[in-house]
Amino acid sequence: MRVTIERSNLLKSLNHVHRVVERRNTIPILSNVLLQGEDGVLKLKATDLDLEVTESTDAAIDMAGATTVPAHLLYDIVRKLPDGAEVMLANNEDGTAMSVVSGRSSFRLQCLPQSDFPELTAGSFTHTFRMDASALKRLIDRTNFAISTEETRYYLNGIHLYAGEDDGRLELRAVATDGHRLARAAMEAPSGAEGMPAIIIPRKTVAELQKLVDAPDMQVTIEVSDVKIRFTVGTVVLTSKLIDGTFPEYKRVIPAGNDRKLVIDRQSFAASVDRVSTISNEKGRAVKLSISDGLLTLTVNNPDSGSATDEVPAGYDSEPMEIGFNSKYLLDITSQLSGKEAVFMLADAGSPMLVRDEGDEHLVYVLMPMRV
Repeated sequence: MRVTIERSNLLKSLNHVHRVVERRNTIPILSNVLLQGEDGVLKLKATDLDLEVTESTDAAIDMAGATTVPAHLLYDIVRKLPDGAEVMLANNEDGTAMSVVSGRSSFRLQCLPQSDFPELTAGSFTHTFRMDASALKRLIDRTNFAISTEETRYYLNGIHLYAGEDDGRLELRAVATDGHRLARAAMEAPSGAEGMPAIIIPRKTVAELQKLVDAPDMQVTIEVSDVKIRFTVGTVVLTSKLIDGTFPEYKRVIPAGNDRKLVIDRQSFAASVDRVSTISNEKGRAVKLSISDGLLTLTVNNPDSGSATDEVPAGYDSEPMEIGFNSKYLLDITSQLSGKEAVFMLADAGSPMLVRDEGDEHLVYVLMPMRV
């Protein structure tokens, strides 16, 4: 293989694929990126056996061929080359090494054969649909903060995606929960999503996808089966295994009888929570909300460092009440809201709180209280 390519094109492609590669691997081939050059295109592929990313970019192919080289090493080399440089990638005769040459810089990397590189066989996909990258990004951004990091409850380590009915209208819904908070976002289901299997997209896949859907004017093609999902965004194709588990019946934890309505300026509330939580300890992060007619008082007590109180005007006309929450979780949720005001629906000090976004009726958040 002998390929010449602009440094910017190679760096952009490597940036998309090298992140999938774990820095520590017991299987040497999984540390490598597969390079395939033919017909004026250089194709790059990386995998961790659960997730596979491929990207194609234009290149001058002097000699077609394929090999694999250490992904992070190649990325670091190309990243440190000067802007506007051309890079030549060339195998030696027996395919055991590859030269990376740019201007006066020359590197020699050890290769492993293409035949050793694993194929994440995609199989067939039962459902295919397209949607705007901005719409997919919104579903992810509004829910991914609530993904659980607790490995024992593996079925919570991702975003639950499914098509569901709402008043006769089909919606594509994304849900995530860690047992302490729940986030659900929805949009009108794209054509082709009807009857798709309910799936759980792993946390790492969600993180990689989030970086790919930054361009708002792009379209994303999504292919789904019971065990895998594939996203095509421009020249990048991301294929991932799904979490093999059943997402819990989350609708049962969304409170229906919360009739105490607290309406508050979102930014003022977030700033207040941030201020008083300076005193809280790292473990508990508890903040007490004392709610009365027209006023919300926030209190934090930390035996080791002191106490803090703050007051924020609020719209509230029910019985006065006190309830405690994790301050970080409150800030996570309010940062996702788009409206000027946040609407908190409450029942009592021991029941979960329902949070709605004044600017988006499709968003639902649930937060469990803490003892304070």
